[in-house]
Amino acid sequence: MEADELLVLVAGGDQKAFEELYGLVSGPVYGLVRRVLRDPAQSEEVAQEVLLELWRSAAKFDPRRGSALSWVLTLAHRRAVDRVRSARAAGEREQREALRANHPAFDHVAEEVEAGLEREWVRRCLDRLTALQRQSVTLAYYDGYTYREVAERLSLPLGTVKTRMRDGLTQLRKCLGGVA
Repeated sequence: MEADELLVLVAGGDQKAFEELYGLVSGPVYGLVRRVLRDPAQSEEVAQEVLLELWRSAAKFDPRRGSALSWVLTLAHRRAVDRVRSARAAGEREQREALRANHPAFDHVAEEVEAGLEREWVRRCLDRLTALQRQSVTLAYYDGYTYREVAERLSLPLGTVKTRMRDGLTQLRKCLGGVA
């Protein structure tokens, strides 16, 4: 049977006809919804809503106005667009509420100031280390060298570098108040 005939039977409550119709239209419905929404989970949800609506409103189908498939795809497209508009409206409402409450969702200036203060704090603590400790810690943590590479770069034994690093990191931890 074709979709038009099946839809007429579905309008009369024929569950077998609905199973056949479901098999015919579920793929195209999901494909259309997926192109509009892009999110697979939401697409599945909306496609399921469309197919449920198809079962409930099959009696509204008028074969004189077009094919069953085009009617079903129109339902799917409308539902998908409604979901996009609903999500957009929700986002806009949240933004308006944040502005109205005078609490921006994210304060870039405060974050930059805080990061700058933290950098300055670390810089001051690094300045308290001996030159040898500071050099080893800087090479390892800022320049990304391994302990072995730091030892090679400074022409020192690996054990000496490890000791400098341990002592330097201990001093930094004390200076930073146990944060590091």
